[in-house]
Amino acid sequence: MKPLLKVMLTLGLIFASTFTLGRVLGILTIENVRFWLTEAQNIDPLWVISAVVLLLFIDLFVAVPTLTITILAGFFLGFPLGAAVAFAGMMLAALCGYGLSRKWGDSVVRFLVKEESAREEMIVAFQQSGPAMIMLSRAAPIVPEVTACMAGVTQMPVARYFLFFALSTLPYVAVAAYAGSISSIESPQPAIYAALFLYAVLWLGWFLFRRSRKLLR
Repeated sequence: MKPLLKVMLTLGLIFASTFTLGRVLGILTIENVRFWLTEAQNIDPLWVISAVVLLLFIDLFVAVPTLTITILAGFFLGFPLGAAVAFAGMMLAALCGYGLSRKWGDSVVRFLVKEESAREEMIVAFQQSGPAMIMLSRAAPIVPEVTACMAGVTQMPVARYFLFFALSTLPYVAVAAYAGSISSIESPQPAIYAALFLYAVLWLGWFLFRRSRKLLR
């Protein structure tokens, strides 16, 4: 398990550095995202669709407020269109991360984990724990990107990865986008309650997952 955690933590630090850089430069803040989507809505709803997909896609390279964008997609586009557009953006980011890691990630892993036996241990550990990690990855920023890369580098079949990704992401975008669609500037409570609900469910899932892993040891 240690080689798996080492690689995942390294990836997490890399993604976290992009989030920190974005915050320091003041580029991809919640306020900026809300302003861009409002301006796009004033031009044409198709621009909102393009902006949401693009923002969620670049989350693979520069961390963005994913939940906020999904809620705003529901607010501007309604439900279920907002959910479908958000899912499309997240899917593109996930499959791109998976594909890039599957093709070039092995050299990075070999640099981080020198021993062949340790790399094999990492692959086995992710085969055992990866599905649960992917399905619970929306509990925190950066984790979805890390699990996508790990699925690629460990050669998880793409159909298998997409299944777990969909099981994780479809309910997430559905709840968030629907909450956004029934929210307003004057009454943002549905969006707030949805965010709290999603994180509570996902963190409960992580707690139960960790508990089950300890019981199996």
